[in-house]
Parts: sequence; C-alpha cells; structure tokens
Amino acid sequence: MPTTAADLEWRDDRVPVSTRFDDPYYSLDNGLEETRHVFLAGNQLPKRFCDGFHIAELGFGTGLNFLTTLLEWRATGQTGKFHFTTFEAYPMAPADMMRAQQQFPQLAPLADELRDLWVELNAKGRAEIEQAQITMITGDARNTVAQWGDQADCWFLDGFSPAKNPELWDSDLMADVGSATKQGGTAATYTAAGFVRRNLEQAGFRVTRISGFGRKRHMTIAVKE
Repeated sequence: MPTTAADLEWRDDRVPVSTRFDDPYYSLDNGLEETRHVFLAGNQLPKRFCDGFHIAELGFGTGLNFLTTLLEWRATGQTGKFHFTTFEAYPMAPADMMRAQQQFPQLAPLADELRDLWVELNAKGRAEIEQAQITMITGDARNTVAQWGDQADCWFLDGFSPAKNPELWDSDLMADVGSATKQGGTAATYTAAGFVRRNLEQAGFRVTRISGFGRKRHMTIAVKE
C-alpha cells in the first residue's frame, strides 16, 4: 500500500478540509443528507439494491458514502451482500476517518461498530463484513480505473471540486468510468460543471442536470446507454 496519506485540517473542529486541494471532504450544510440526495437518490438507490450489487467510487475520503449506503442497506432489509470498490489517491488515516464519522449522530453507532474495518482496509486494501465487501484501490485513478478490469452497477463520482482537482474529471478518466459501467448502469455527482457533463456524454452516458443539495443549485446524474 502507498504511504501517501491525506493532508487535512479541521474547520470548526468538525469538518475535515484537504489542504492539498483546499476543499472540504463533505458538505458544510449536512454531509449525510448530501450523500443521500446525490449518491443514493441520484443512482436510484435503495430500490436497485440486490445481492451482488456493485458500487464503485472516485474518492473514498472519510468513508461517509460507504457508511450511508450500508445504513440504508440494513434499514431496507436487504439480503445478501453488496460490493463497494473505491479509488483513492490519498487515503485518510483511520483515526481521522473515525473522528469525521462521529460528527453524524445517525452514523455514530455504525461507525463505532466498524472501527476495526478502517484499520484493516487501510492496511490491506480490502475488508469484509456480513453485508458488504469493500476494496480500496490506491493510486492515481487515471491509471487504476483503466486497470481495474471489472464493471460497476453505479458510480459515486465524489472527487474534490473540478475547479481544484480537474484531473479526476478529465475526458480520459470519464471514458474509463464509462467502460467500467454495466449497460444500464448509472453515475451521480454533486457537480454540474459543463466539462464534466460533456465528458460523461462522450463516455457513453445520457446525462441530466437536476436540483443539487444545499448551496449547490444543480448536480448531475447519468445513465449508460
């Protein structure tokens, strides 16, 4: 596993901010509700959940998206297991992840339950519980997604702002995301930047701009045709 770790500082002692990209890891309004609005609802979840459902993600960060997905999986009484593959260049230290997760009372019990999972994931790049299998692929996503060799049912495109981290939204990477998406699969992201939508369209997605969360007026959802 690479030794490159996330560089961060804490805003108001509760929101981790990447000093490398000068961007918070989640919404200052409500990160949990943003995940539900953008990534779950944006990918028509939980109604698409089924045993073996595969979610892929650009940007693992604090693990908030995975935790929220697992919480919804359990709350809706799913059987079987989902797969979660995340691509992360700068993994956050488990202690920082746990500190960030504790900011959300609804997630705190689940976060406490999974404390050892983050340590194992950070050390081995893979961890498993009864309802989920999670794999973290570290390194530059512009290389690792192309080398993945698998396909996802949906994508959480959750890199830092396109204005501050354009490499994670470029046309070649979006093309790789398209190739790594099953026919009829989906993608969702908080950003509605024009070049991101165009890159997704060129990658084979039908792209729609819809209402965003909180301070963001719009977001993007996409379906692979």
